[in-house]
Amino acid sequence: MLPKIFNKAKTGVLPQIALPFILILIIFVSCNNTRSQNTGFKQIPNNQNDTNVIEQQKPQKISEISTPPNFKRIAVDSNSYANYLRNLPIKQENNIVYLYNGKEKYNQNVHYAVLDIDVGDRDLQQCADAVMRVRAEYLYQNKMYEQIHFNFLSDGKPRYYKEYAGNDRSYKKFRKYMNYIFSYANTASLIDEMEIVEFENMQIGDIFIQKKHPYGHAITVVDMAKNSETGEIIFMLSQSYMPAQEIHILKNYNNQEISPWYSTSFANELRTPEWTFYKKDLRRFIDK
Repeated sequence: MLPKIFNKAKTGVLPQIALPFILILIIFVSCNNTRSQNTGFKQIPNNQNDTNVIEQQKPQKISEISTPPNFKRIAVDSNSYANYLRNLPIKQENNIVYLYNGKEKYNQNVHYAVLDIDVGDRDLQQCADAVMRVRAEYLYQNKMYEQIHFNFLSDGKPRYYKEYAGNDRSYKKFRKYMNYIFSYANTASLIDEMEIVEFENMQIGDIFIQKKHPYGHAITVVDMAKNSETGEIIFMLSQSYMPAQEIHILKNYNNQEISPWYSTSFANELRTPEWTFYKKDLRRFIDK
């Protein structure tokens, strides 16, 4: 509804105060119409002389997500799993998390960005499955086939990719193997094949994981950085969830100033948008 001062305009009499009000209203409406939507990506000044001009930053991979001031990403080996995670691609066409059936996730406010990794068309690639998927992708792409194995929940024994695939090294066969694993493994089986990590020794690639009844949860540390002045360590997390959905980078509701980064300077509880973990929940894949 228009303000009451506009009523007199109908009679041809417009008070002097109305004119500046109209100008302010026009400017306000124009700004709102041109304002970019909040997609979760940070906004930064462009390279033009006018630093007031803002453009949206759309990182193409995790390593292009900005760090807070005075923080620098920790050094990792170029062939390591840590470097692989850090360079996972980010979806560019939109910032929406889709389920396996093509529908949008009910809560679109937990993620900062969506990884450009397919979720499949079955309700399989949930939380622990996403952890296994990313790990297996790294091993597969580096032809470390003998290390691709995950335990079944039923008997606690590993199922090896090489035995399943035989001589077929096609990506299609690899994806079939992963669906096979997703069908019979979960957080309860995954946690038992990992080693406990002291929180102070966290590395990129480590997993926060809990097995509970009926459901547990697992998330991956996909990047880390260090403050050059204070020595503070921060880290970034990715997850899938239930039902099966695209893997995404989590926002940090606890400290929006550094989101999507999380500081290691917390007492005991690691509160993420959809789950709470503890320092004792940190685990690591055992290389064999």
